Amino acid sequence: MVSNKIQPSKLFPVFLTFIVMGFVDIVGVSTGYVQKDFGLSDSMAQFIPSMVFIWFFVFSIPVGILQDKIGKKKMMNLGIIITILGLLIPFIYYSFVVVLIAFVFMGIGNTIVQVAASPLLQEVTPKEKLSSFLSLSQFIKAITSLTGPIIATYLAITYDKWILVFVVYALISLANVIWLSMTKIEENIKSESPATFSSCMKLLTNKFVLTMVIAIFLIVGADVGMNSNIQGFLMKLHGLTLENASYGISIYFTALMISRFVGAILLQFLKPVFFLVTTTVLAILGTLLIMFSTTEMMAYIAIFIVGLGAGNLFPLVFSIAINKMPSRSNEISGLLIMAIVGGAIIPPIMGYVSSTSGIIGSLIVLVSCFAYMLIIPFAAKRDKADMA
Repeated sequence: MVSNKIQPSKLFPVFLTFIVMGFVDIVGVSTGYVQKDFGLSDSMAQFIPSMVFIWFFVFSIPVGILQDKIGKKKMMNLGIIITILGLLIPFIYYSFVVVLIAFVFMGIGNTIVQVAASPLLQEVTPKEKLSSFLSLSQFIKAITSLTGPIIATYLAITYDKWILVFVVYALISLANVIWLSMTKIEENIKSESPATFSSCMKLLTNKFVLTMVIAIFLIVGADVGMNSNIQGFLMKLHGLTLENASYGISIYFTALMISRFVGAILLQFLKPVFFLVTTTVLAILGTLLIMFSTTEMMAYIAIFIVGLGAGNLFPLVFSIAINKMPSRSNEISGLLIMAIVGGAIIPPIMGYVSSTSGIIGSLIVLVSCFAYMLIIPFAAKRDKADMA
């Protein structure tokens, strides 16, 4: 049985895992600093976010299967420990290759944390409160994503060592492991028919499911590409310093945070497909505004608009897909989580386009990713017979 009442002693350490989940978003500001430290090209620098997000494709379903066997709390602690290792590796020896290895560990750890977090929250939350707590958890994660670039920039300016932000994150992660390990959580919710590799892969032959998987691939790719390229946009279009350009990332995550909070309220009244189209158009307009911005302030406003539009795209696509085929939710969830690998593919494409065609070319890649979302309303209207 799911908990019938809220127990703060169990809820708070689980909520803290969503803060740890947000640590991986430091890859955005890290990309700019590592590129500067080692004199990397745009295309080489974009391999850093790739090292994080490729593991969602490799490990999402295996982690889910293993989680059924060893339990959610143990799986969560394993993910956080691997994250801590990744955070500490650059202090052994700071080089581009070592940074890549560090983000490999962070990526694997974050994959495990993301797979385990929501099911673990379900174990400590009353059933009727789960949706609101899931929305709150994403809001908490957005706060972490927002403060990361601020902390890194402060440490870079004050101590000339931006990488100290990893120490802050490692200490918080360690506290989370200790607190969660000391918290007794009874895991009573079991999957009656867990997803398998074969059932997931077979679903890709369904046109609706394939459309939604590609949508998640592009949404995450666009989000990571935006996050890791904001510094470059501002530096190349408006001549800002790296430190000043880094604040653009905080503006983006502020917009994401506001978008998710407001979206949780508006979706009580608006249909998901309508809201998806509206926010997609907003994200496209914001990206175009960056492209044609003539001042620094105009670019900051455009970045904020993109964040407002992009903030709810992932949960919207996820909910539309699950609600369309509720009987296949396990398989669809596995496929959608695997599609997060888009965060490893789109940024290098943007980096290559930027190196060959200029920064405007990489912005066109973003517009294309967002524009794909406008296909979803047509896919969602397919006859239920096609969903079999």
